[in-house]
Amino acid sequence: MAALALVGLVGLIVDERTIGGQPIWLKPLKFGVSFTLYALTLAWLLAHLRRGARGARWAAWIIAVMSVLEVGLITFQAARGRASHFNELTPLDAAIFRSMGMVIAVLWLATVVVAVLLWRQGMPDRAGTWSVRLGMVLLLVGMAQGFFMIAPTEEQLAIDETPIVGAHAVGVPDGGPGLPLTGWSTTGGDLRIGHFVGIHALQAMLLVWMFLSWRVTDPQRRVRLVFVSGFAYLGLLVLVTWQALRGQPLIHPDALTWTAFGALVVATVLGAAFSWRRRATPAE
Repeated sequence: MAALALVGLVGLIVDERTIGGQPIWLKPLKFGVSFTLYALTLAWLLAHLRRGARGARWAAWIIAVMSVLEVGLITFQAARGRASHFNELTPLDAAIFRSMGMVIAVLWLATVVVAVLLWRQGMPDRAGTWSVRLGMVLLLVGMAQGFFMIAPTEEQLAIDETPIVGAHAVGVPDGGPGLPLTGWSTTGGDLRIGHFVGIHALQAMLLVWMFLSWRVTDPQRRVRLVFVSGFAYLGLLVLVTWQALRGQPLIHPDALTWTAFGALVVATVLGAAFSWRRRATPAE
């Protein structure tokens, strides 16, 4: 995946072709970087397993193979100058798109197996254990959001035969103006934002745990702050998904979105303050 990210970066420089208004090599680059982070994180976590190593090894192999197939198909379509997602223009395009859906479903189920094994065994301390548990749950939620994008839109259902099935944009057609690097829509909602936030929740929660381990000496306080961070991250995931479903661009929030964001910030600050000031009890 790291090598693919490098290929995608070179492709951005030397290949000027576009798909839906975006450079054709942007998607392989993004997926390469994302899967690199996921693979490194997963490998590090699996090294902490004391039981169930055989099941974890099988799950890890399945995740690795499915990842290569998924990103390989994306790269193959990019090299052909064709869209990989939602594209059923030709029998080959349709077969590739449907195959990608099945591959991701298998990858998601294998990740569930890893999540169960990590949930049962945890990390060396309670704060680390809960950071992994919450991060894995949020990761699975974020991955599952991708399945909602493959459902036909109302406009597509109104057409008897359409070469495009599904979309990530809400309220506007896919392929419009987007943010640099990410390509997220700047004129309508974009379901990829919540998807991105969710699938990188595990890395975020582990970073929170590492920071708290460095700065907070009380183990009970660390656990409480991990819970606050996890629920705050869940709130952010829900917020950006809700904003996208309303057809609203990330960079143009309305008063309602700002109010919800402010409430989330206040709740997080109050939760962190309570967790910090609360005295430990012998039962804890």
